[in-house]
Amino acid sequence: MATNNIEDRYAEEFPTPKMEHSYTTPRTAIGLALTVLAFLLLGVALLPLFLVIGFVIVKGANRLNFELFTGSIPVALQPGGGIAPAIVGTLIVVGIATAISIPFGVLAAVYLSEFSSGRIARWIRFATNVLSGVPSIIVGIFAYGVIVLTTNTYSAVAGGFALAILMLPIVVRTADESLQLVPQEIRWASVGVGASNFQTVLTVVLPAAMGAIATGVTLAIARAAGETAPLIFTALFSQYWPRGIWEPVPTLSVLIYNFAAVPYQNQQEIAWAASLILVLLILLASILARWVASRSTY
Repeated sequence: MATNNIEDRYAEEFPTPKMEHSYTTPRTAIGLALTVLAFLLLGVALLPLFLVIGFVIVKGANRLNFELFTGSIPVALQPGGGIAPAIVGTLIVVGIATAISIPFGVLAAVYLSEFSSGRIARWIRFATNVLSGVPSIIVGIFAYGVIVLTTNTYSAVAGGFALAILMLPIVVRTADESLQLVPQEIRWASVGVGASNFQTVLTVVLPAAMGAIATGVTLAIARAAGETAPLIFTALFSQYWPRGIWEPVPTLSVLIYNFAAVPYQNQQEIAWAASLILVLLILLASILARWVASRSTY
């Protein structure tokens, strides 16, 4: 009985506040309105993406068959055909670009994060940001003057060189940020057990940041695979299977550019199917990048 009296007196002196769930207060109404507005703007932002993907699927899905992935590129008025040479050519050009950009990009990021002074690092990062904003057609003209005019031929190497320039700032920035996210205590622990700076970076810091670096590399590859303007000036185009890295090669992006405007229905269908394949490849690369980033830990 005494216990109940104490509890009653405590409840009278310290009443439990009542939670009022009312949507009529100004603050709650404003918050609800802003939430609805945010969802509406999100839908508006995603609408063009869904429209583009849906339109490409509708136009290109009916041409997806085994011949598309194995057949040769058709000429005008030729029925059937496929995009197999363009897929191979795209893999060759992007592979050359990746082989060029990854070593230089990662080494530049290591220098920025581990060995450079403040002023030099700021200027290099500024130059990297400027390079990332250069239009791709300007990069194509530059590669044309450096590689094509020097070798007197369009080639996969020239196309890979142009794409490598476009990939380089993405690789540098993502690798630099990834290395900076590695805790400083890991470096101190490595140095404390007698490792040199070179050994610390090579065996401790780089493996710890490898997941995030791989994410940046994947995004850079996805960006390079969809470029068209640099390849028009460098790799040009060919309807035949690639015969070497020092000769013109077909690529998916240039095939789409060439076939989309021709008056032949078969080649237009090939262009839409190639567009769908290219979109799916870029989507797959983006999903792979997200998966690698989710599994990377420091």
